[in-house]
Amino acid sequence: MVLERINHPGDIKKIKPEEYEQLADEIRKFLIESTSKTGGHLASNLGVVELTMALHLVFSPPRDKIIWDVGHQAYTHKILTGRKDDFDTLRCFGGMSGFPKRRESKCDCFDTGHSSTSISAGLGIARARDLAGKRFSVVSVIGDGSMTGGMAFEALNNASSLDTNFIIVLNDNTMSISENVGGISSFLSKLRTSTKYNELKSNVTSSITSIPRVGQNIYEHISNTKKTIKQAFVKGGMLFEDMDITYLGPFDGHDVNQLVEVFKQARRVQGPVLVHVLTQKGRGFAPAEENPSKFHGVAPFFVETGDAKSPDTSPSYTDVFGEKLSILGEENKKILAITAAMADGTGLSSFAKIFPDRFFDVGIAEQHAVTFAAGLASQGFIPVVAIYSSFLQRSYDQILHDVCLQDLHVIIAVDRAGLVGCDGETHQGIFDLSYLASIPGMTVLAPKNKWELRADLDFAVGFKHPIAIRYPRGSAWDGLDGYEMPIEYGKAEWIMREKDVCILALGSMVKTAMEVHDMVRGIGFGCSVVNLRFAAPIDYETVKKAADTHRLLVFLEENVASGGVGEHIQSWLKENRVDTPSLRISLPDDYVEHGSVDSLKKFVGIDAQTIFERIFDMLRTEDRDVSED
Repeated sequence: MVLERINHPGDIKKIKPEEYEQLADEIRKFLIESTSKTGGHLASNLGVVELTMALHLVFSPPRDKIIWDVGHQAYTHKILTGRKDDFDTLRCFGGMSGFPKRRESKCDCFDTGHSSTSISAGLGIARARDLAGKRFSVVSVIGDGSMTGGMAFEALNNASSLDTNFIIVLNDNTMSISENVGGISSFLSKLRTSTKYNELKSNVTSSITSIPRVGQNIYEHISNTKKTIKQAFVKGGMLFEDMDITYLGPFDGHDVNQLVEVFKQARRVQGPVLVHVLTQKGRGFAPAEENPSKFHGVAPFFVETGDAKSPDTSPSYTDVFGEKLSILGEENKKILAITAAMADGTGLSSFAKIFPDRFFDVGIAEQHAVTFAAGLASQGFIPVVAIYSSFLQRSYDQILHDVCLQDLHVIIAVDRAGLVGCDGETHQGIFDLSYLASIPGMTVLAPKNKWELRADLDFAVGFKHPIAIRYPRGSAWDGLDGYEMPIEYGKAEWIMREKDVCILALGSMVKTAMEVHDMVRGIGFGCSVVNLRFAAPIDYETVKKAADTHRLLVFLEENVASGGVGEHIQSWLKENRVDTPSLRISLPDDYVEHGSVDSLKKFVGIDAQTIFERIFDMLRTEDRDVSED
């Protein structure tokens, strides 16, 4: 096997050209078998095998810097830089990350996880190189989906002034996670038809330069008209050339030998150069080729069929949200749905099919999505913006200035709130309670189960003000069916009324609170449970009643401590001189690495057993203090 000879950075340079195709096949087989056991991002990685091989044949990390946009397609890069034997720990707690990590390898020069950042980062590294008087290549790899993000164009605009080499590789597979939409997608589709131009240029160059004595001078004169020639063959104009960025392409992204020659040519350009390559997402694995969106991120699966090994057939919170929104859309024609290139991931695909004129996919552009929604709301519509918690962070300014400052009726569906697991630090939705609750005029709800999510959406549609509903990844809890008090603005819900301990939990932590309730009852103490429902505003009246009637208050939330609900309540208790002891259970003020959600909850101490032990210690300490008095 050729792959067995790849164990260290640079080993690919020892491989013979006639072995490239076999190596690509072996890498694909390795990726399929590995992710079938651990899960991971499959389709995107299968699509860039040859592209990554070519990059490593021409460039030499860690000296040369390769920046991967998002980074979910960097598995082949990890294989070629000596991490092949770590793939059995991929995305496992304490194991190898599914994204580039500087702490993991010197060949990973920049941590990534969100889209549209690679050109900015690469340009910064290139400028730093020039300032330090060093000589190495900088390559930013960005997908056509990520090119829909405004930050990519801000970086392109800035890069145009660079007079030293900086290579941008546009990996064009016509998709991000969902199918690409918008003007950039249309523009790139026109560029894909420009192979006739490249063939003509190659033939003309060869013929002219072969003319004795005068050939080179004639070619240099003709090359001054290259933009005009390109305009004739590439419909829609040459955006990159007009920005003073040399454009090369498009090229077959699965032809290693051709890509090697192209990258060698790109390395000689004085200034920014964009290499446009065409790849097939999911290449080499039939199920992923047929349904690349399904195999963007996968759980462990059977290689023979592509079917999940442990399919979860119960509806997720995302499913419940999408189904309910479609029902509301039938009832109210002013309801609109907006996604940032995540129609499937946010559950909006069904709404899009039923109401295509009321569904908007704005591309990977969360900032634009929110202000676009604000514009719609200003004209009397009810836009629902569905965005993952960790991606919503990008639109904080727009939520504050464009939505809340104007008190516009925008509904923000915050999917993947809390710990999401194996994608790690860049994807954990653990900050949204803090940054949303900090904005004046923002109301934040968190449902305890699938029934309450539906009720929250009903409430939000009729609310007339900015409102966010945050819910976790995974199966929607169907416990506590029947414990559904009507939702009132800013009011919590008593689920269990007992004595001794009162657990006040928010959203996903209500399920955990019920588990802890049974444990506390098991040692002879009473345990009340309150579903806080609202993170903003907080129901301090219920907090005061709980403090007056219990020995210990416990606050549970799946969010960092700073700016969280528990911090706000403890501050209020202190200000109002309420001396009932309290225990705040939240996530640490830190980034949380990758791993299964259950393992991470135990690691950070928000699992039921750890919470029970902390409650027991406080009760025991309190009893000892009382006996000593």
